[in-house]
Amino acid sequence: MMIPLSIFNIDLSSGNLILFVSILMFVAILMAKVGTKYGVPTMLLFLIIGMIAGEDGIGIKIDNLKVAEFLGHLAMTIILLSGGLETSLEETRPIIKKGISMSTLGVFITILVTGSFIWLVFGNRIGGGGRTLMGCFLLATVLSSTDSASVFSILRSRRLTLRENLGPLLELESGSNDPMAYVLTILLVEIMGTLENVTGASGTWHVIFTGVWVLVKQIIIGFGVGMALGYGARWLLVRIQLHTSPLYAILILSIALFANGAASYLGGNGLLALYVSAIVIGNTKDLPFKKDVLLFSDGITWLAQLMMFLLLGLLARPSQMGVIIWPALIIGVFIMLVARPAGIILSLLPFKGLSFRAKLLASWVGLKGAGPILFALYTVLEGVDGSNEIFNIVFTITLISLLVQGMTLSPMSHLLNMSIDDDPEVETFGMEIPEEMGMLRDHIVNDEDLTNGDTLRDLHLPHGIRVVMVRRDNRFLVPHGSMKLMAGDRLVILMGDTDD
Repeated sequence: MMIPLSIFNIDLSSGNLILFVSILMFVAILMAKVGTKYGVPTMLLFLIIGMIAGEDGIGIKIDNLKVAEFLGHLAMTIILLSGGLETSLEETRPIIKKGISMSTLGVFITILVTGSFIWLVFGNRIGGGGRTLMGCFLLATVLSSTDSASVFSILRSRRLTLRENLGPLLELESGSNDPMAYVLTILLVEIMGTLENVTGASGTWHVIFTGVWVLVKQIIIGFGVGMALGYGARWLLVRIQLHTSPLYAILILSIALFANGAASYLGGNGLLALYVSAIVIGNTKDLPFKKDVLLFSDGITWLAQLMMFLLLGLLARPSQMGVIIWPALIIGVFIMLVARPAGIILSLLPFKGLSFRAKLLASWVGLKGAGPILFALYTVLEGVDGSNEIFNIVFTITLISLLVQGMTLSPMSHLLNMSIDDDPEVETFGMEIPEEMGMLRDHIVNDEDLTNGDTLRDLHLPHGIRVVMVRRDNRFLVPHGSMKLMAGDRLVILMGDTDD
């Protein structure tokens, strides 16, 4: 007699969870090593391993969805904390308006275009989530954000250094549009529930205007709480005397989590508050043990990413995805090739300084990941009509996005000539440095590099990039910020972590 695969029924509060999680983590890390060798995104591997171990695979079944959603949300806060701490305001300041426009206006445009497409093409053919216009836009909203965990992981693990300060812009956008998509998802779920009990046009418009006000309030309170607690933490951290660096890291974690909870309690966006406070704290000049704090943050972030993607993989039911595979594939391709580019290009129209190639690459970095899946899980917990179809479609599109966009991000950056390390021949003029200090690379200055100015400072090099020498013809020059550069100059660049 065959034993059913669902024999492993796991309660998230049971002791057996520790055994299974330890095995899954061990396997996931080994697979991540193999995936890195062949260019497969680590987050995709974590998801797939979770699916293999899930109810339709080995048979680990998770019944407590509320606890699963809480753990996923907690992991997302840790990921956003790390992203905020590593965001340099010096690099971000020139592109902050662009990033905010992409994460707000860009998200709205993406939702509008995607929701309209789903309604026009599929109507009521994709299940309960598509039976109403509001349901189509709910699905579009869940899919609208760029997942911060995926973007941070791919850009940093592959050490992609992009021209036109695009790396910090993409990290800022992905970190700030998750909170936007989350609050929009919550609002749409609440509006859909309220509209069921409302009659008449006046009542409908009242519900919609109330939702808009709640959205504005969420942003204002979230940003305000984040700024207040961030600057309060800066004042505290440079004055308090703790005897060991891990205590500073744990204190910062507690402050960020408090910002999340406090903003939510006051009716604001908790994720936005956490992200803003982390940026403020991370840019504290005299932050004690800053390098140790960032190492601690990086470690728990990897743990959070691993746990979150494994957990979400366990929740997936591949056997239920067959009926939605074609709608998911069509919607996913439409988002990648139409909706996301429309949102990026239109939201950046008021700004100068980014080439069309940079906008195309930014459009391609529309990676889906844990964020959209978590938002889809929220619709399931709230009992939204068609929420199971929403979850399955979102999960399938996430797999497609990580597979297609995640694996082609580096080749695409080279194809569009957006990688700063385009020259395969690295000429370091005999210079050698210890491996732990970073990597030496070279770059030949071209006319495009001089578009925003001809000094070294005008290049706006990303965080962790330092020019250590300039070769002009047969002369070797010591670099400084006001140095005038010329097309053809060869820069020797040190890529590594810094304390500033």
